[in-house]
Amino acid sequence: MGCDGRLPTSSDKVKKAICWMSEELLNNPEKKRDVVLKEAEIRFDLSPAECEFLSKNFGECAP
Repeated sequence: MGCDGRLPTSSDKVKKAICWMSEELLNNPEKKRDVVLKEAEIRFDLSPAECEFLSKNFGECAP
């Protein structure tokens, strides 16, 4: 994955993961974002590059 932050090649899984994470955080505001992120990585069988993308852009330390 490049440094520009674009979606990895198999972005369909990433899009589904982002939607699921949004709903999960909305429905369970007490859950930590990083916990939901890890669940999404497993649930959607994401590649290391896809996991890195989500962590970088949607993790607790995201800009």
